[in-house]
Amino acid sequence: MLIGILWMTMSGLQAQDFVYKPINPAFGGDTFNYNWLLSSAQEQNQHQNQSSLSDTDLDNFEENLNRQVLNLLSRELTGDLFGENGLENGLYSIGSFEIEVSSNTDGINVYVVNTSDGSETLVTVPYY
Repeated sequence: MLIGILWMTMSGLQAQDFVYKPINPAFGGDTFNYNWLLSSAQEQNQHQNQSSLSDTDLDNFEENLNRQVLNLLSRELTGDLFGENGLENGLYSIGSFEIEVSSNTDGINVYVVNTSDGSETLVTVPYY
């Protein structure tokens, strides 16, 4: 009798197939998901478009000039550092950057502060 009840309850059970359907339309998903996926990705994007950072030609010129002056200064710093005369301590102001050069027992410290956004960095070049 127990076997009969078990048989009757088990005969009512049916199996169901599991089917995977992708969401992304690039992989065979529904094409109506495209706009939702694109807007979701744009919301999560933390990178800024480089063209939106500087809008005018004058801003581009100022950034280019700052880069050239900083490149020249870095070449001078490394040339003086490894040359015979050495590097002079002091505070240099170039565009929106303030650069402080000081020497101590560990080496030469170059402390750079960007006054426009407050970012700063310290580079220590050891003596050899």
